[in-house]
Amino acid sequence: MVDLAQLEARLWDAADDLRANSGLKASEYGTPVLGLIFLRFADARFQAARESIEAKASARRTIGASDYHAQRVIYLTDAARFHHLLELPEGADLGKAVNDAMRAVEDHNPHLAGVLPKTYTAIDSATIASLLRHINSYTKDLEGDAFGLIYEYFLAKFALSEGQGAGEFFTPASIVRLIVEVIEPFHGRIFDPACGSGGMFVHSAHFVERHQHSPGDELSVYGQEKTGETVRLAKMNLAIHGLSGEIREGNSYYEDLHQSAGRFDFVMANPPFNVDRIDKAKLADDARFPDLPKADNGNYLWIQLFATALNETGRAGFVMANSASDARHSEAEIRRKLIESRVVDVMVAVGPNFFYTVTLPVTLWFLDRGKQDTARADQVLFIDARQVFRQVDRAHRDFTDEQLEFLANIVRLYRGAPPELATGENPLFAKHFPDATYADVVGLCKVSTVAEIEAQGWSLNPGRYVGTEVEDLDDEVFEEKLAAAHLELRELSTRAAKLEAGVDKVLSQLLER
Repeated sequence: MVDLAQLEARLWDAADDLRANSGLKASEYGTPVLGLIFLRFADARFQAARESIEAKASARRTIGASDYHAQRVIYLTDAARFHHLLELPEGADLGKAVNDAMRAVEDHNPHLAGVLPKTYTAIDSATIASLLRHINSYTKDLEGDAFGLIYEYFLAKFALSEGQGAGEFFTPASIVRLIVEVIEPFHGRIFDPACGSGGMFVHSAHFVERHQHSPGDELSVYGQEKTGETVRLAKMNLAIHGLSGEIREGNSYYEDLHQSAGRFDFVMANPPFNVDRIDKAKLADDARFPDLPKADNGNYLWIQLFATALNETGRAGFVMANSASDARHSEAEIRRKLIESRVVDVMVAVGPNFFYTVTLPVTLWFLDRGKQDTARADQVLFIDARQVFRQVDRAHRDFTDEQLEFLANIVRLYRGAPPELATGENPLFAKHFPDATYADVVGLCKVSTVAEIEAQGWSLNPGRYVGTEVEDLDDEVFEEKLAAAHLELRELSTRAAKLEAGVDKVLSQLLER
């Protein structure tokens, strides 16, 4: 049994040598490393399929790339095989050899044209040789799913390394998985107009697999991203998971490359928050934006883009800044229309530190056009999940499998569907819903009517509806929490003092000039 966590850590250490030995930044060495992992995965899949596919060859029938494509396998020439690169003699120009291998993959697999990295001549051969050996050594016994997990792990690690820039390409798995579990993309067309590295599509595929179906047969994916590098990351991510899709480069505010209006069964996204200086004059006649907000803020442009992309039974799940739930003036008017159209289905408040790029809490919005003909037409489910999390380290949180299942099951009960308990006995679920039927829980969840939401000024902030559960702490627990809060306050005060000293130093230097 492979210890995947240990394997990922070892591979990361090996890859991190590239930064140490080459002077490259994370943004520069991340893609080449992911390219080699991709090639190792492609070689493993190719080798596994080769015997059965080649067995179909005969004097009258030659096996070619199309036979492999029919099995969703990337076709590789001998020169594009990972093991060919591994066995090149000492002194060979490995940078050129890897670049040539990547070109050969693209030449024989049109859906990867222009996708794979070809910057290996910028890295010395000794470093590439070391990476090839480590990747091969640590992945000898792995299969496709494990390679997909490793790819996602590396995306997360590069996201952490890049800090603020990570929001352009990566959404943490916990958030993506919760969105997928709530909208349940069993079959159909999925759209993400801010698709980053394609995590929404990959986790949708995992969802379909967990329900015993083939994602390649059930799902069609459509994505859009404004940077070519991120588009390439997404296409590699899809390929490594055996998926294909239409991922296009373009600015989603101004370019509707997939003719999205009313077209999609599912929309999933983590768009950039609070974007300003959008040229709204270019959007005046765009059907995706029936109401242009007056505020210099893109949040309600994204919300309308997601809503208008849904077909008559479509569902959407997306991440949004908390401020959008209570935004006023023209944005409040757009929100009122959305609520009155009975398309808003579920709102989930998520606590801070789930994202690498922002520490602030966020809200997950879920729309459902199909609910208009159900008993839920006049209702919205509010969930306050701010107290549901696992503390990964001081700066980051996520959901455990049990917590994800628990939150998703609240939505299933609200919809009148049976719960899914794949993790086994779920103490959280048993505690709050012992009869496996939905009921409001103070401090956790509340079903509110449109009339109740109107009375709250059309707010979609879950905290306004679910109430607060009073926590009864004994003295020992209270002292422990107080001590922890005091320690955190001291750490923040120390950091503030250091920042203040740094600012004073810079100001002094400027004044001296």
